[in-house]
Amino acid sequence: MAEIELLGITKKYKDNVAVDKLSLHIKDNEFFVFFGPAGAGKTTTLKTIAGIEFPQEGLVKIGGEIVNLVESMHRNVSMVFENYALYPHMSVYDNIAFPLRSKLHRKDEAYIKQAVERVVKMMHIDGLYDRKPSQLSNGQRQRVAIGRCLVREPAVFLMDEPLAHLDAKLRHFMRGELKEMQSAFNTTTIYVTHDFMEAMSLADRIAVLNKGRIEQLGTPLQMYYMPKNEFVARLFGEPEINLVAGELFTEGGLLKLRCLQQEMPLVPEADTTEALRNAGTTKVDMGIRGIDISFNFSPHDSSWIKGSIYAFEPIGNKVIMTVDVNGSRIRIAAANNISAELDQTVYLKFNMKNALYFNAEIGTFITRSGIERYA
Repeated sequence: MAEIELLGITKKYKDNVAVDKLSLHIKDNEFFVFFGPAGAGKTTTLKTIAGIEFPQEGLVKIGGEIVNLVESMHRNVSMVFENYALYPHMSVYDNIAFPLRSKLHRKDEAYIKQAVERVVKMMHIDGLYDRKPSQLSNGQRQRVAIGRCLVREPAVFLMDEPLAHLDAKLRHFMRGELKEMQSAFNTTTIYVTHDFMEAMSLADRIAVLNKGRIEQLGTPLQMYYMPKNEFVARLFGEPEINLVAGELFTEGGLLKLRCLQQEMPLVPEADTTEALRNAGTTKVDMGIRGIDISFNFSPHDSSWIKGSIYAFEPIGNKVIMTVDVNGSRIRIAAANNISAELDQTVYLKFNMKNALYFNAEIGTFITRSGIERYA
């Protein structure tokens, strides 16, 4: 069993609190991701589990045993570092084989050869056996570092941004490989990243960290469709979610929203309108993702919102179009065959069925349509 428990973990560097009373339970065989911006405490938390850092407060448990005072070499964990941490005088083969030649995990050379061959084929570096780290590209070094982590069978794999230095094509390939590897090795994996696509594609569950605390803990779908607050909502999605300031009001017994200097119809579902009526405020931020906004260069009717193109960014498979609407910047995901000019007039229509609502005063999530699908 490789369940991980963190109970009230606090780690400080002088006056800087890197991890702040963090409590968490990671299940056996789970692929768990720490996600958040730089400085959120992700790597410090990972190092605390590994035994590289020791917390000033709280308990770290691996497999039900308290390991606060256990050295990292005795915790039966294997870690990939963001900066590779390869031995410069050793070949690729010897770097990967190193854990199996240590006193603690020593194996015979026949076993080592078989294990290394299995890993290098998996990492697509089987032609690099005799090279030293200085003769490798950053991507190749990172794959060697991952291979060294995978060559033995620890209770827990710890990975600190292992794909950060790979090119886009290989990074996409390795995401699928890592998920398959974790399933094949039947081992708990804890993964650190600041890339929301990695987090969503790999994780069974995600912990979003901010200033050493957990902002939200849940599945990838919950992060995307039911973010706990505006901070989490902004982290998931490309382009970033649009948060439009609005005000709720009642007219003819119907609840409506006024934003972007016009009235927006609310989805007349009982759970949505009831939650908004009970939110304790009329000031709300409506969250609408770029894929939920239709646009046209001529108006169909008065329900379309007039704006002008502020920025136009082709990024290969799509275009990110930023539209200025009465001083607010609205980001739209458009097909890559669209062409437009800066300052050109464009008309927008929101898919209100997919709108999210946040309390504008404190930034917390209120509701969305069809919320029961994502609970």
